[in-house]
Amino acid sequence: MSGTARAFWIVAPGSGEIRGESLPDVAGDQVLVRTLFSGISRGTEALVFNGQVPPSEYERMRAPFQQGEFPGPVKYGYSAVGVVEDGPEALQGRQVFSLHPHQDRFIVPAASVVGLPEGVPAGRAVLAANMETAVNAAWDAGIGPGDRVAVIGAGVIGALTAWLAGRIPGTQVTLVDVRSDRARLASRLGVDFALPQDAEGACDVVVHASASEAGLATALALAGNQARVVEMSWYGTNRPAVPLGEAFHSRRLSLIASQVGQLPPARQPRWTHRRRLELALRLLTDPALDHLVSGTSRFATLAEDMPEVLAAANDVLCHRVEYGSP
Repeated sequence: MSGTARAFWIVAPGSGEIRGESLPDVAGDQVLVRTLFSGISRGTEALVFNGQVPPSEYERMRAPFQQGEFPGPVKYGYSAVGVVEDGPEALQGRQVFSLHPHQDRFIVPAASVVGLPEGVPAGRAVLAANMETAVNAAWDAGIGPGDRVAVIGAGVIGALTAWLAGRIPGTQVTLVDVRSDRARLASRLGVDFALPQDAEGACDVVVHASASEAGLATALALAGNQARVVEMSWYGTNRPAVPLGEAFHSRRLSLIASQVGQLPPARQPRWTHRRRLELALRLLTDPALDHLVSGTSRFATLAEDMPEVLAAANDVLCHRVEYGSP
């Protein structure tokens, strides 16, 4: 046996606990990973933690290596960084990323971990799953050189999408949020900032990531004639009102969904989920992205901290869970 592990479980809506479990022997095609950090994806994990996953989405919303069922008890999460302690010799001692729930030690197939590229510290690598989502959004949006782009919602997904769009030559990218203090974050990421009422319209592409009715209305209002609006928000059991009247039809707007669970159709013949994850990790070499980590918790106190971390009123971007020194 590979010993024991401790994992964070959601035991009921709004309540979690740390549970112990036994680990089996490591097989030849598996690795044992000791976790250094994991990341809390606030939007999705808040819906899971509060029991707001619709029954129709129970299967589609399953995370890799999830245990239990929605609404709970369930072990959930998908952003873990650690060190390989056992497995194939080429991987032993390497720092790796894995899509895995919050757990201090875990065993997965070796093919499920990706080594951290040079220049990407373990503490920043917890953003990899979010960066994957931003990459998918950029593909779905079809952002090109010179485009005027607005990203509505300066959470971690919106901020990463704006940062990525801002790296495309000639683009004019504005991060839009109701919080004026997000202007500093936008500046650190090298993009412009505007409050919703001050944002410039006639955009070529608008990406919505605020998970709010008002944000979606703003996104539609800022889109130019025949522009594309990409909806990245997931509302769980909520049913937002979508303002499809007024000039929506006369401007011939396109409203499409972007979701990281599937690759865009045009990419599927050549790309795999692993190739996309490897790209996401390579994109994390910019130290400016450290500003997206807004707080930390110790794994030992995660059950007590999680309700506060996921509270709707909190100013949380990526919350990092720390498991101890290597």
